[in-house]
Amino acid sequence: MNQLQDEIKLAYIIAIGVMMFFVCFIIFVVLMYNRRQLLYLKEKQLQQSEHQNQLLQKELEKQKLIEKERERISHDMHDDLGAGISALKLQAEFLKQRLQDEEFKTDIDELLKTSEEMNLSMREMLWSLHSGNDTIGSFINYAKIYAGNFLKKTTIQIDFEEENIVDHFPISTEWRRNLFLCLKEALNNAYKHSKSDQLKISFKQTHGKFLIQISDNGIGLNHENKEGNGLRNMHRRMQECNGSLKILPIKKGTTLLFEVIF
Repeated sequence: MNQLQDEIKLAYIIAIGVMMFFVCFIIFVVLMYNRRQLLYLKEKQLQQSEHQNQLLQKELEKQKLIEKERERISHDMHDDLGAGISALKLQAEFLKQRLQDEEFKTDIDELLKTSEEMNLSMREMLWSLHSGNDTIGSFINYAKIYAGNFLKKTTIQIDFEEENIVDHFPISTEWRRNLFLCLKEALNNAYKHSKSDQLKISFKQTHGKFLIQISDNGIGLNHENKEGNGLRNMHRRMQECNGSLKILPIKKGTTLLFEVIF
């Protein structure tokens, strides 16, 4: 009887041991499976990350090639077109000194004026092509130089104001080009139509926005002929660079507010 009880106890212990073994085995299998799954997921994430890094590297290389090509075109234009325009200007000035006919001198003066305008246009294109100018500080500096030169021979006095400008803040070439052309059009309108003698250009950077405000003390806009003042083109260009143009109400003169969201 005692022997039977001992055999039952032994069988019971063996059964419990076998069950514990299977439980431990199942736990081990589950843990190993989870570990393999975790390793698999990590490996997959690393592969995806590596793939993304490769795509990013290719994009960076592509951007570098584009910038290199822009600079090459810029240098070629400066060397070839710049030299050609300068040579044309020198020849025209030489002919003007030798000619006695006033009518021919007038024609040559027009030729010299055209060559100067071509030279300015070329400089604008070179500035817009150079990737080193893709910052807010570079844009403001060039805008101030252009505005000063444009109004230098007029009776209009110009003042500049800057607020919270981060000079090295990066901008796109398209953004810079469109905003400059809007500024250029606004200055041209002020010179031709405003009959003002004072002009103020304010640059402000705040809360993810860049603002340019151009104010004059002239006769104001002719609201019946807005398109003649180039407002349609300025509106279109501002929309292309995720911005807007507003005409602010003032008692005298005209105030244009250009706003771009980064």
